[in-house]
Amino acid sequence: MVDRLFALSPRSLHLMLFVASMSFIAIALVMEHWLELEPCPLCILQRVGVIALGMVALAGAVHNPGILGHKIYSGLGIVAGLSTIGVAIRQLWLQSLPPDQVPACGPSLDYLMDVFPLMDVLQMILSGDGSCAEVSWQWLGISIPGWVVIGCLPLLALQWLILRRRTL
Repeated sequence: MVDRLFALSPRSLHLMLFVASMSFIAIALVMEHWLELEPCPLCILQRVGVIALGMVALAGAVHNPGILGHKIYSGLGIVAGLSTIGVAIRQLWLQSLPPDQVPACGPSLDYLMDVFPLMDVLQMILSGDGSCAEVSWQWLGISIPGWVVIGCLPLLALQWLILRRRTL
């Protein structure tokens, strides 16, 4: 299997990354609209990270630069993926807190964006609140941010594969 991935061009790998990222977003939208799971601020940040990873991959596929350009796109994708995993781990930590240590629920993301500067909003979101600590859905005993981590790991592996590539 890995040999087949090595045989694919960086452009094909970037296209695979884009399709996988958008598939994750489609799943998130299905969960939101059909399962009626309201995303918390940290969930929204994770979506932004997955979308960023996908857009970088799409840019790499469309642009199809030389090996150095593909490495740059891959590096940017790794940053987006690691940031997404970091936010998901933060949410997993909040979900693991005892109920008496969970932060109180804060205002909605729309309100925060209307009232505060972006950096303050990011700081408030990353500190998390009670809605981010709630586990509203699980599959195989793993909550949504756990699945985000699991889903991002193969994407990071593909990005790493492109980054380590020596030839087109």
